[in-house]
Amino acid sequence: MKILILNGSPRTNGNTSLAVAELVKTFEKEGIETEVCCIGSKDIRGCIACGKCAQLGRCVFDDEVNKIAAKFEQADGLIAASPVYYASANATLVACLDRLFYSTHFDKTMKVGASVVVARRGGCSAAFDELNKYFTISGMPVASSSYWNSVHGRQAGEAALDAEGLQTMRNLARNMSFLIKSIALGKQQYGLPEKEPWQPTHFIREDLNIKE
Repeated sequence: MKILILNGSPRTNGNTSLAVAELVKTFEKEGIETEVCCIGSKDIRGCIACGKCAQLGRCVFDDEVNKIAAKFEQADGLIAASPVYYASANATLVACLDRLFYSTHFDKTMKVGASVVVARRGGCSAAFDELNKYFTISGMPVASSSYWNSVHGRQAGEAALDAEGLQTMRNLARNMSFLIKSIALGKQQYGLPEKEPWQPTHFIREDLNIKE
């Protein structure tokens, strides 16, 4: 069993990395393999809505996103970790996730997702909600902890002083490990949930009986 962790911080030894390291240590104790991809300083552009991924089965921009996609397909879970900028996740991470989730067509059902956010003080809840939306639109259960998955610190290394934040990371890793193991057992006995054909609808419709 394996979890892929995307570290969206451009600072490789910053507070986000401290939070990720706490996760990794706990996952190791739980017998879960991890791989950390540091993408915060990578040259990853945003989606241009070209639709080529529908034809190619991958993003038209053959960069770090396509490499991550192959790892994501094989993983049992995905964690997106980010520093908080203006109550939002790192723009590079957001660009990566936009393209990663849109361009990959493999079934993500019951892969476990979790997000981790790190800030000096505020904005964590907004960034946390932003990142979780990638999972909840993809049939991915979201792992929880004993508090929202946030750690606090400004200067590099200050997150090590946030005892509750680091405890939240350990509890998240334990809960996520339990969920992944439980889902694996459930798949063996029950399989995946039944899927209905997609029925797309739009909010703008033409109705000849309605006149403005």
